[in-house]
Amino acid sequence: MSLPFAPRTGEAGPAPGRRPAPAGRTGEPALVPGTELIGEFEDSGYREPPQLVCRPDGQLVRLPTLLYQVVRALDARRQDRDDRSLPDRAPVMAQVAAELSRETGRQFTTEHVAFLIDEKLAPLGVTSHSDGSPPPPTPGSDPFLAFRYRLAVLPERVTWILSGLFAWLFRPVLVLLTVGAFLAGEAWLWTTQETGAALQEVLTSPANVLLVVLLAIASCAFHEFGHGAACRYGGVRPGAMGCGIYLVWPAFYTDITNSYRLGRAGRIRADLGGVYFNALFVLGLLALYAATGFRPLLVAILSVNLEIIQQLLPTLRFDGYYIVADLIGIPDLFKYIAPILKRVLLRQPQDDRLRSLKRWPQIVVAIWVMCLVPVLVLQLGMLVLNLPQLLRADWQKVNLLIENAGASGNYVLGMASACLQILLLALPLAGITLVLVGLSRSLVRFAFRHKSADEDDHTVRSVSSA
Repeated sequence: MSLPFAPRTGEAGPAPGRRPAPAGRTGEPALVPGTELIGEFEDSGYREPPQLVCRPDGQLVRLPTLLYQVVRALDARRQDRDDRSLPDRAPVMAQVAAELSRETGRQFTTEHVAFLIDEKLAPLGVTSHSDGSPPPPTPGSDPFLAFRYRLAVLPERVTWILSGLFAWLFRPVLVLLTVGAFLAGEAWLWTTQETGAALQEVLTSPANVLLVVLLAIASCAFHEFGHGAACRYGGVRPGAMGCGIYLVWPAFYTDITNSYRLGRAGRIRADLGGVYFNALFVLGLLALYAATGFRPLLVAILSVNLEIIQQLLPTLRFDGYYIVADLIGIPDLFKYIAPILKRVLLRQPQDDRLRSLKRWPQIVVAIWVMCLVPVLVLQLGMLVLNLPQLLRADWQKVNLLIENAGASGNYVLGMASACLQILLLALPLAGITLVLVGLSRSLVRFAFRHKSADEDDHTVRSVSSA
């Protein structure tokens, strides 16, 4: 089963296989060639709105105002260099220090500027070091439950062209008509049609099983075009489209990192674009069913409905998660789980991450965390308790599928359908195993860190007492 996914990078971290272009050693700091200044992150949930800078690898970096002022001063110096008619000006470090002093009203020296560049900006891959030496390779970010093992299939140029074919579908009048038609079609389907009989018909026919799976994959691919088209309608360029693995499931993705250039409405439109195109896909299937009466199409519609529901869940990194994140203007909600639990359950003071948020986004994040954690724990507990029974049932189903592979009269088609269903049965079990292993490793690492912290604290107390 394919799980569409729209990866988004709000923290510093390179895209797979790409690295910033190195700046030459010039004896003075400079922006990494290809770095683009974007400006303020609109409608953010932070008390001090961060500033966005796009690195040469296409990833966005959020910077506080002071660091952005340094980057802007270096960018102004770069533009002055490109203008041959301007005379040489003061050294870069002195110029940046003077610019910071003027804009902030505080006194900055070249030593202060060197510290900001060497310790803050160069490690992010935005600038060279203060002596002009290239920045170090930027480590990749590793967000919780992130999409991994990506393989780009359509490059940005092709995505831009294909998205332009569908961008007109986001005109407000068309959106309203589509949503109304979708709701009316769903009401007609579930009140007048026998989906149970259609499902039984599909399960007894290998050809119908393969057809429904292919339509589900087509719906997932069309879902991704919705994200790209929404970006283009908003005036920003969508990234590459491709496929990969999310947890253990095959998944399609569209890189819509550039939607951070938009305001809240534009970002949410990009988040909902995939589900909107799922609705268009359902309307196409309904029209085909009305014309042919071919009942397996009802099962295909059911699979698309399940996909829509899944995408709107705000738990894992599906579209619903990004809708909540963009609604409150906080790019990565998962990193606030630990601070919220410490604050709510352990009554510890707020840490810097929570204090940096506005009041209402902090409340929404707290509600999301307090709902998410029990749901994940309950789901995981139920999976662990039912795992033996699930293994037995899947083993019996596998044996039955193999025995009945040739019952349809077409051995090749029957075996292909059986192998596909066996794969779909095995993937959840592999996912459960990987999740349990990952959680166990995290708990062990946490225990060791906690033990080391206690030992260090004990040592400090002993030295202090001595």
